[in-house]
Amino acid sequence: MIPIEKYHGTGNDFFVVDAVEPVADRRELAIRLCDREDGLAVGGSVGADGVLFLALEDGYASPRVVMTLVQPDGSTAPMCGNGARCAAAWAARRLRRRGEHESPDDADDETTVMVDTQAGTRRATVDDDRNVTLEMGVPSFAPAAVPVARDEPLVEEPIGELTATAVSTGVPHAVAFVDDVSSVDLAAVAPTVRHAETFPRGANVTVASPHDEGFEQRTYERGIEGETRSCGTGAVAVAAVARELGHTDAASIAVRPPGGRLDIRLDERGATLAGPTEREGTAEIHIDNPQSAEAAGD
Repeated sequence: MIPIEKYHGTGNDFFVVDAVEPVADRRELAIRLCDREDGLAVGGSVGADGVLFLALEDGYASPRVVMTLVQPDGSTAPMCGNGARCAAAWAARRLRRRGEHESPDDADDETTVMVDTQAGTRRATVDDDRNVTLEMGVPSFAPAAVPVARDEPLVEEPIGELTATAVSTGVPHAVAFVDDVSSVDLAAVAPTVRHAETFPRGANVTVASPHDEGFEQRTYERGIEGETRSCGTGAVAVAAVARELGHTDAASIAVRPPGGRLDIRLDERGATLAGPTEREGTAEIHIDNPQSAEAAGD
């Protein structure tokens, strides 16, 4: 039996497994747990957008959690904005229960957590309401960074039925601005872009449209091969491309995926991603039968 927790950030949901648990085949476990029809049911929903294997490291000046995200198709993703925010919330909860959350910047009762991802280390702050702000690094339009198979940045060019701009926010995104995101049949148009030859490692496909003082967002994610209720790297991609194309000059941009609101700030140091997280529930699973679960207490 191993304990499982479930977190979500604006509807982008993840099972969390402590990396000390003896999981021999993480890929197989993620595929079985995340299935939206036959996977693990926790917190009122079946399956998830991925499994976060998290290791809380000791011996650092700031608390540090190592994050590995395994997606529903068994692949690993180098970066996930909402996943990293959930990882920070998980680590902060562990630290607070152990009485170890005090830090030099604790005056506002925030916990600072360094999140190690395959795309680099990201600094996160977690407040008492489980809102998490995450430093996302500098979005890049450089072809080698995205990557795209060309020498020049891909900016507002037709790919399939969308006119897209390619940007890396830790993972590749093809961002297309449309009149109304709700009118786009994302399941129909996104796969052509996601698998386009110009993206040698594939791409997440994000559509956006103006909304109030920000933008609405929908994202089709590689590794999930479908639309998610929220995508943090996609929200940052929307803000970065909006600035690049002159759709806004604001430093702070509200982006609204179907699952809620995310707030992005852009400056010369890079982007930050802020929004709520929630711990949905817990269970214990039989490692040989992950769909068989028992309620777990705190």
